[in-house]
Order: sequence, then C-alpha cells, then structure tokens
Amino acid sequence: MIAVDTNILVYAHRRDSDWHVQAANLIKELAEGLNQWAVPWPSINEFLAIVTHPKIYAPPSTVKQAAAQVDAWLGSASLVLLGESSDHWMELKELVVKGQVRGPLVHDARIAALCTTHGVTEFLTADRDFSRFPTLSTRNPLLA
Repeated sequence: MIAVDTNILVYAHRRDSDWHVQAANLIKELAEGLNQWAVPWPSINEFLAIVTHPKIYAPPSTVKQAAAQVDAWLGSASLVLLGESSDHWMELKELVVKGQVRGPLVHDARIAALCTTHGVTEFLTADRDFSRFPTLSTRNPLLA
C-alpha cells in the first residue's frame, strides 16, 4: 500500500504551489484507482494547520475550504486512514531510539511508525527527513 505525506496533500490542494499540478494529478490517480492508498491521521492534522496558517499562505485556505478538501479525499473508496494501534509505541520507540530522533523529528517518526505498522510499502513525500527511517521506503513523486 502507498501512503502520502502532508507536503503532497498541501501541494495538491494549494493551486499557488509550484508542484500543484503534479501533486493534484497524483492524488487524483490514487483516489480514483482500485488499489488501496493511505494517509496517516497526523498528516491530515498537519495539512489543516499548514494550509490555514496566515503566516504560510497569503491568503490562507479558509477552514471551510480545507475541510472540504479533506472530505473530498475521504470520499475515495480506496483510501485508508492510518491511526495508532496497540503496538504503535513499540514501533515508535524503536524508530526514535535507533534514529536518535529528537525535537520536531519525533513527528516524522510518528508518521513513519504508523506507516510501517500498517504495512505501507512506499511513502510518497518531498521531505528528505524520512530517509532516516530505513524500515520505510520513501519516494519523491514530484521529481522526474
């Protein structure tokens, strides 16, 4: 199963992004496809925080626009939302300890743990920080 990171979701939503067309086409292909695809819940939360933030976008997306976007993605019959399970802590602890993760990178470790726990085979992201988690296969779909 393929999972998608926050940055891809943001680019797909924000028409003013340099990567909008590529990201929007990717999400459309996944959402309309027959194969399951996934988004970690923390990426949904982070998406909402980023696109509605007035110091990041001028103008930011309204809460109503951002919520409508999430609703549209949730309308995909093949979408799986990844949340913490009972064995989440064991996976997160291993990633944090082995990777010597600190500070803001704990958020990335949380997402990586969710993906590996749920059997994600490829994580689509433009964030190179995820390369510090060797158990998670990552790819930047925006690069040729």
